[in-house]
Amino acid sequence: MAQQNQVMLYQNTVFGELTPEDVKTVHETIAKDCNESQFRLFMGIAKAAGANPILGEIHPSVFQGKLTTQFGIDFYVRKAKETEGYRGYDVQLVHEQDDFEMHQELSEDGRYFIAIDKHRFGFPRGKVIGGYAFAYKEGFEPFSVIMEVSEVEHYQRSQIGMQKRMWTDQFNDMFKKHMVKRVLKAAFGLTFENEEREAAGYSAENVPAYEPQRRDITAEAEAMATEQRQKQAPDGEDSGNEQELKLQEARQQMAVKFQALGITDPEEMAKYIAQHAKPKGKKPTLAEMMGLLKIMDMHIEEKNAADADKSGDDLLDDELMAALE
Repeated sequence: MAQQNQVMLYQNTVFGELTPEDVKTVHETIAKDCNESQFRLFMGIAKAAGANPILGEIHPSVFQGKLTTQFGIDFYVRKAKETEGYRGYDVQLVHEQDDFEMHQELSEDGRYFIAIDKHRFGFPRGKVIGGYAFAYKEGFEPFSVIMEVSEVEHYQRSQIGMQKRMWTDQFNDMFKKHMVKRVLKAAFGLTFENEEREAAGYSAENVPAYEPQRRDITAEAEAMATEQRQKQAPDGEDSGNEQELKLQEARQQMAVKFQALGITDPEEMAKYIAQHAKPKGKKPTLAEMMGLLKIMDMHIEEKNAADADKSGDDLLDDELMAALE
């Protein structure tokens, strides 16, 4: 019976040029740490994105019980090539002995772009101190990513053993691929939704091109609370049953968002509610709960961005995928 269920699993997750035998191979090799639910989710993400796991375009990783999907550098390059106006990319490292200069220019459309004045080098070049990547798109000035080594050194201190080892043993190659992914995403709008979403205990994280800005939403939450209070007319327009249904729905949403935030202890939940909802009574009103849900959305967004920065975009390389097999 178990074998029959497994066969059905492979047949139901076939897409593109993949055969059931290919899917079985993926499950037994690069996805060997996934349970059936995680594997089904992973293959669903691969199918939706059109990423072939056999070709190393997408890879699953289970870390602390969570499924993380990582897209390989080859997938970014392929998707960029499929985009109208693609004219290639370039990536270079800058070493401490290099003669390197760059400047910023203003294009005719009022946007700034980076121009390299000179980059001369010989051997020995010394240690890597930075790098740059350009993506070329017809009708646009080159898109660029300029980085110093200090911006990626934290990956060498990663708690994920394989990630730490790859960034330590193959730093130059990992650094270049890191910049290429960033610049291709910026130039060609390559965003893979599941890469940046965490839900139902699974994490599908990606690459740091997604960088939400911190914003103060206190006024926005207060405005929402005021609006809700206005809707709750004192003349009894909302029936008690309707009010209770709204409260129940808000509580359910709050429970889901607490899970996404990793807050499962009742005392911690109570502290969070007291800090951010600031209820005037013993229990938060519907208006206060709606304002709190908005604040929770902001905190979830920040948490996802932080998690992606800690664990994400360097497991995306095809060398790392091969090493995980």
